[in-house]
Amino acid sequence: MSAVQTYRYLGSSALGQGGLALQTSGGPTPNPRFFTGFLTTPPAAAVGLLAVAEVARTRYHRPVSPASLDPVVTGSRDRLRFESFSGCCGVYARLDALPAGLDGDLAGHGTTNVDVNNPLREALARVGGLDPLHLSVGPDDLTVSTMAGAVVEKKVPLPVRWLRGFAEVQVLAAAFEPRAEVPAAEATAFLRRLPVTSDRSVLWVVPAGRSLRLTSRPVPGAVCLAGASRLTALRPMLRFARALRVYGPTVAAGSAPVPSTWELDTGALRLSLTLSPEPYRGFSGEGAALTALAGDDVVDDADLVAALLSWDPTVEVDRLATEAGIDAARVRGALAQLGTAGRVGYDVSEAAYFHRVMPYDAGRAERDNPRLVGARALLDAGAVERDGTSATVRSGDQVYRVRRLPDGDFTCTCPWWAKHRGQRGPCRHALATRMLLTGQVEERV
Repeated sequence: MSAVQTYRYLGSSALGQGGLALQTSGGPTPNPRFFTGFLTTPPAAAVGLLAVAEVARTRYHRPVSPASLDPVVTGSRDRLRFESFSGCCGVYARLDALPAGLDGDLAGHGTTNVDVNNPLREALARVGGLDPLHLSVGPDDLTVSTMAGAVVEKKVPLPVRWLRGFAEVQVLAAAFEPRAEVPAAEATAFLRRLPVTSDRSVLWVVPAGRSLRLTSRPVPGAVCLAGASRLTALRPMLRFARALRVYGPTVAAGSAPVPSTWELDTGALRLSLTLSPEPYRGFSGEGAALTALAGDDVVDDADLVAALLSWDPTVEVDRLATEAGIDAARVRGALAQLGTAGRVGYDVSEAAYFHRVMPYDAGRAERDNPRLVGARALLDAGAVERDGTSATVRSGDQVYRVRRLPDGDFTCTCPWWAKHRGQRGPCRHALATRMLLTGQVEERV
C-alpha cells in the first residue's frame, strides 16, 4: 500500500566544484534551503550519507530488486538529520550531522525528501583525504528556462509503511536505555566477526570488559541482535568512529526478541541503525503506538502540542506538559498521535524527541491501526463487561476473557494473543479493556 506524493526538484542532486548540492522538495517554503556550508569531516560525512541511502535501497528480508526511495532530511537550529527505512521496513537508519560537523549557516528549518541518485552516490564514493565537501540543502537560485520556470517533477510512491514505521520507532526507542559503549577498535573487531549475508538468527549481546560478547540466550543487561547481517551498513563508518554505543529496552532471562539501536559516534557525526525484533518483522506492524493512541483526548492533545513544538534540537516532554497544562503521559500520547504522520522522532543518544514537519492528518492514526478501530467499536457496542481487573469481551459469536497482570499488561484468550503473546502490541480486546479500566475512555451506557 502506498500514497503517491509528488516531489518537485529544481534539478538533480550533484557533487561538483561548488560542493554537494542536495535538491529538496517541500518544507516551510517550496524548495527550501536548510543549510549552506562545509561538512567538517568530508570522508566520514560522505560515507554516512551513502549508508543512509543504501539502507533505503535495501530489502534485508527476502531481498529483491533495490528500492529507490529518497531519504528524509530535517534541519533544526544546529544540526541536520538524514533518515531512511529499508525496503522491508525492518531497519531504520539515521545520520545526525551535529554542530561540530557543520561549518556554515543553518538558514532555515523544516523537513523534506532529498534526491540521492546514482551519479551522486558514485561521486560521494570518491570523496576522500582532504577533499572538501560543501553541502547546500536546497538550490542556490531558480533557473528559469520557460515562462513557467524550469522545474523537474518526479512522482514517487511513498509507502504508508514509512509513516507507520516512524510512528512505531519513536514509541519503541523511548523505552531504550544505554546498554554498552566500546571503543572503536573493539567495535571494529566485533562487527567484522558478524555475518555479511542474510540470516534469520536472533542473538544477544552482553558487555564483556571493553568489548562485546555474543550469547544465544537473553540475560539481564543484554541487547537483542536480530539478523546480525543487517548491521553491514555500519562497517564503512568504522574507520572514522570513536565509539560504538548500543541501546535497548530492559530484558530478563526468557525475554522475547526486542528491537535495538547501534550507533557509531565520530564526534561530528552519529550514524545509527535501529533493528526490528526479528529479521522478517517490519516496524510498521509492531503495534507499539496503540496504547498511547487509545485515549479520548489524544487528538485534541495532539493539536495543542503541535502548536507548541519548536525547532529546538530536542523536544522536552516536561516543558510541553507545563506549557500545555496537561500531564507528561498525555503529552507522550499526543506525540504518539503526531508520530502517526511522521512529525515526531526519538533520539536515543539525547534521550529526547525531535520534530519533523510533515502533513498531519488526525484520521491517519485509525486508518493505519485497525486494532484501534476495532477496540473503539467494541466499546461503542457495549461489548466489554469489566469485572475488577479483568473483563469479558463479546466479539461476534465469540467470547474472550481479558486479564490484567501485576505489571499492568493484559492477556487475552483470543487467537491473536495466543499467536503473538503481546509481542506485536495488544489485540483489540485487550486494548478495549485497557481503555475502559484505565479511564482512557468514558464508559458507554
